[in-house]
Amino acid sequence: MPFVNIKTPEAALTAAQKEEIIHRTTDMLAEYFSEAARPHTMVLIEEVKDGGYGRADEVFVLPPEYRAQQG
Repeated sequence: MPFVNIKTPEAALTAAQKEEIIHRTTDMLAEYFSEAARPHTMVLIEEVKDGGYGRADEVFVLPPEYRAQQG
């Protein structure tokens, strides 16, 4: 069973964007593993709260301009 775990900053994506990522990722994996893999493919999008991750010793907080516009 293909399993993809995507970690993204909290509020960076809308629900529609997450749904699109899930569909497109599933389509891509079905291309590689065959359609037989589609019903067994798991795509997990985990949102990480601000301050819960970092890069190069810097704790990351998502700037407001990068937050998804919930609509």
